[in-house]
Amino acid sequence: MSTYQKIVVGTDGSKSSLLAVERAGAIAAAFDATLIIGCAYYENNEDASKTLRQDSVTILGDETAQKNLAAGEEAAKSAGATKIEKAVRPGTPVEALMAIVNENNADLLVVGNRGINSLTGRLLGSVPADVARQSDCDVMIVHTVD
Repeated sequence: MSTYQKIVVGTDGSKSSLLAVERAGAIAAAFDATLIIGCAYYENNEDASKTLRQDSVTILGDETAQKNLAAGEEAAKSAGATKIEKAVRPGTPVEALMAIVNENNADLLVVGNRGINSLTGRLLGSVPADVARQSDCDVMIVHTVD
């Protein structure tokens, strides 16, 4: 089995998503892998002014996404990651994460478990469940909420 070379993790700046970033950062440090921290946003200017929550990732305007990525980078560094890249993609959290994973030929995708056990998550799908179904790489779901 080969080691992880490229690891993708999503963040929305929330405490639970930063816990997932820390875990991904520790894994990246252990494997000397590149960690790619991703965030989703709406392209439409009208939508960008609103902050909408979908499971564990908040969909925001690009400016807020950049702030969330900066917070994610600090969390990853504190966990030992040294090779860090950041990516912002338009769309839903699932669309953005899958685009980042595919564009970078990632070996591992790390997401928090927020929303996976909620009623909405069971009825409509959650980010962790949806990316696990769609991903061609390994997916780690980090326990970030009680």
